[in-house]
Amino acid sequence: MPVHVLHYLHEGRAQWGVVADGAITPIPGEFKSTAEFIEANSAEQLLYLDGQKIAESDVQWLSPVTADQQFICQGANYRQHMIESGLDPDVKKFNMIFTKASSCIVAADSRLVKPKEVQFLDYEIELGLVLKRNVTSRQTVTDDNLHDFVAGIVIVNDYSARDIQIPQMQFYKGKSYRTFGPVGPYLCLLQQQDITKLKELKLTLTVNGAVRQSDSTAGLVYGPAETLTELSGVHDLYAGDLLATGTPSGCALIVPSPEKQRAAAQLPEAEKWRMFLKMQSERPQYLSMGDVVEARIASPDGSIDLGVQRNLVVAEAA
Repeated sequence: MPVHVLHYLHEGRAQWGVVADGAITPIPGEFKSTAEFIEANSAEQLLYLDGQKIAESDVQWLSPVTADQQFICQGANYRQHMIESGLDPDVKKFNMIFTKASSCIVAADSRLVKPKEVQFLDYEIELGLVLKRNVTSRQTVTDDNLHDFVAGIVIVNDYSARDIQIPQMQFYKGKSYRTFGPVGPYLCLLQQQDITKLKELKLTLTVNGAVRQSDSTAGLVYGPAETLTELSGVHDLYAGDLLATGTPSGCALIVPSPEKQRAAAQLPEAEKWRMFLKMQSERPQYLSMGDVVEARIASPDGSIDLGVQRNLVVAEAA
């Protein structure tokens, strides 16, 4: 059975607790990082935790993934998102991997700061996997042993400055501004029998109440097991690290058709990117000051509910 955990600030102290029906049962112990928490606690241990409860409304949310963990991402990993990006999911032969700066990680209800130099600010709801243990050598991860590698799941919003990311070819820079990585509110710890639900989670993102993204993890092209297998052969992973698994269709970004891309390739660089930016400027879907973005991920049966992530877009301070 899944166990939902909240990392929070209460009476000046950062704590962890099991949350249910708006009440938190504090978990004994001091855990300064997600790694420390994961290594000391499991869903099985916390399932029957008892003790004095506090109201969730009395605490301040913190990110359940701390800023000392790696923040790894997959790109173009939902079938419909690939199609709207001009890619064919049936012929794609590579898993797109990039990273975000861990300094962009913030709590789920943090304000989203739009940098002065950014014009096209986009949203990307994603399912985040929180790793269970260190992986420092090549491993074969399968659906059958995935529970040995994944401790739990969270909501991630991979906010992106498209005018930095794409024309400058700066994925890391365009996606790593401070506040561009809200995580949580809840870390849902999974038991072995819960792992199958990773293939049926419903993702929904709204802007000012209007649905922009809606899909199921059944649409993933590269699943958690094969992705962790690949990553294990590339670099070291650690307990508590975060893997964001990609976003569904419905982002503000619009990609030119393959025909237009081929035609633009013959143009001077400056003209090519002028046309791209003009195309983006015609998209009202990009975020503006005062917009409210809400993200939800849950299973159809309600046993997994990662809460509601809510971010108000604000201007960067002068």
